[in-house]
Amino acid sequence: MEQTKPFCISKKQVWAAYLKVKANKGTAGIDDETIEEFEENLKDNLYKIWNRMSSGSYFPPPVKRVEIPKEDGRMRPLGIPTVADRIAQMVVKEQLELGLEKHFHPDSFGYRPGKSALDAVGRTRERCWKNDWVLDIDIKGFFDNISHELMMKAVRIHTEEKWILLYIERWLKAPVVMSDGTQVFPEKGTPQGGVISPLLANLFLHYGFDKWMQRNYPKIPFERYADDAVCHCQSQGQAEKLKETLGHRMHEIGLELHPDKTKIVYCKDDDRRENSPCTSFDFLGYTFRARRSRNWKGQHFINFTPAISNKASKKIRQTVRRWGLQNRSDKSLEDLSKIFNPVIRGWINYYGRYYKSSLYPSLIQLERHLIWWATRKYKRLRGHKRRAAKWLRRIARKEPQLFAHWNLLYGQAKQ
Repeated sequence: MEQTKPFCISKKQVWAAYLKVKANKGTAGIDDETIEEFEENLKDNLYKIWNRMSSGSYFPPPVKRVEIPKEDGRMRPLGIPTVADRIAQMVVKEQLELGLEKHFHPDSFGYRPGKSALDAVGRTRERCWKNDWVLDIDIKGFFDNISHELMMKAVRIHTEEKWILLYIERWLKAPVVMSDGTQVFPEKGTPQGGVISPLLANLFLHYGFDKWMQRNYPKIPFERYADDAVCHCQSQGQAEKLKETLGHRMHEIGLELHPDKTKIVYCKDDDRRENSPCTSFDFLGYTFRARRSRNWKGQHFINFTPAISNKASKKIRQTVRRWGLQNRSDKSLEDLSKIFNPVIRGWINYYGRYYKSSLYPSLIQLERHLIWWATRKYKRLRGHKRRAAKWLRRIARKEPQLFAHWNLLYGQAKQ
C-alpha cells in the first residue's frame, strides 16, 4: 500500500510527471536511454521511481554536461539528466510550484504558467514609451553560481515537506560528468537543463532580485525572464545609481553583473533626442531601438520599439541552411510543409508579434531555398529560378496555409 511509505507520493503524481516529460521530449542523459527505450519497460520503470522516491531511497544519477554554442561564439553549458531523473524532478517541481506561484512577482515572466516571453516583451515596450532610460541587466554565469545554502533557505520558506527538501538538496549536489568523462561534485549552481532548475532559479531571484527591488526601488518597474531583466528609470542618474547598488546586491548573494552586457540605455525617439552612446538593447530575441513607424492616421514618426534581433535573424537563417531544402527533391511540397511548417509558424508567431516587417528578410531567404528545391525537383524548372518562383507564387495564392510565411509574403498581411 502507498500509505506504508515514509513519504506520501502517489503513483498518479509519477504518471502525470512522466506524461509531461514525454511531451517535452529531450535528449538522453548519461545512461544514453531515450524516452522510447524507457517506455519499453514503462510500468516497471515508473514503479521504481515511485518506490524509491516514496521510501526516501532515490538518489539522482550523475548529470551529463554538454555544451551548445551561444550567439557570441562562446559555449553554454547544459546539464542533461536521465529520463527517469527528469520524471522524478517533475514530480517535485509540480508539487512545489503549486505553493510558489502565488508568491512570485507579477513582472517575473520566465517559466511560469500563464506567462510568456512575448508578455515580457510587450510590457517592456509599453514601459520604454513611459520611461526614458533602461538598465539592461545580465547576470554572469547565473545558473552555475547559485548558492546552495541560500537556495535551500528560500525553498524552506515555502515548504516543510521533507521529501521535497531532501530531493532538491540531492539534485543540487548531484555529480556532473564532463565531456572527458571526469566527475565534478558541484559546490554551487544548478544544472541549466534540469526540469526543476528553472523553478529554483525563479525562486532564487524572487528573493535575490524581485523582493529586493520592491523594498529598495518600489517606483522602478522591471521585467524579468529567468536571469534576464530590464529596469525602467526616469533619468540617467537613477539608472547609474541602480546599477551600482544592484552590483553590490548581486555580490551579497554570490552573483555578479556581467561587466560588458549590463548597460544603461537611452530610449531615443522623436520626442527624446538627448545624445547617448547606447540607444538600443536586446531582450528575449528582440532588439529595442528607434524605428520608423506609422500611426493610425498614416503619419510616420520615430518610435522606440522592438523587432526581431540580428542574432535571432541569423539563427533562423542558419537553421534554414541546415535543413538543406534544396537537397530534398525526394519530398513533395506537402511533405516539406508537414516537416517544417510548425517551426516556421513558431517563428512568425513569436518574432512577428512586433514590427513584423523586420522578419521578412529571413522569410524571403527561406523562400529562396524552396525555389532552389523546385528547380531540382522538376525538370521543366531546372535552371529557371524566375519560373520556379512564379510557380511557387501561384501555389501560395491557391493554398496560402501550406507554409506559414506565404500569407505574409504573398497575402494581404500588413505590418
